[in-house]
Amino acid sequence: MMAPAPAQPMASTEEQAELLRVLGHPMRLAILKELTGGERSVGDVAERTGLGLSVLSQQLAILRKAALVSSRREAKQVFYAIDADQMKAARFILDALLPASEAGDVREDARPAGSPDANARLGAAMFAQVSRVTR
Repeated sequence: MMAPAPAQPMASTEEQAELLRVLGHPMRLAILKELTGGERSVGDVAERTGLGLSVLSQQLAILRKAALVSSRREAKQVFYAIDADQMKAARFILDALLPASEAGDVREDARPAGSPDANARLGAAMFAQVSRVTR
């Protein structure tokens, strides 16, 4: 059997940044953590996160728009689950940012066909190093 193809990278840096921005919000991260155990109802997520239904609804809408979660309705209840493919896309973005010396688990052949090398994507920014001056 062939291994599943890795998630394809987003088309632009702006789309990649938007996906990471959505993931970087504390409330949305808490929601996603609750969904790692599998599909949950809105009420269950609200109870487990301590978020009010109005705030939870807003955050779930943002996660849906970013395709990080999927939803289904059953009678009056709505259930949410993590979209594994979109999470793989986010992981691909982060994996590509690892320096080659730190990327031991990220195999070169795990990159999608036509995906540029991490150093090539970073281009001229690779020369810059931020350091803290101590006095």
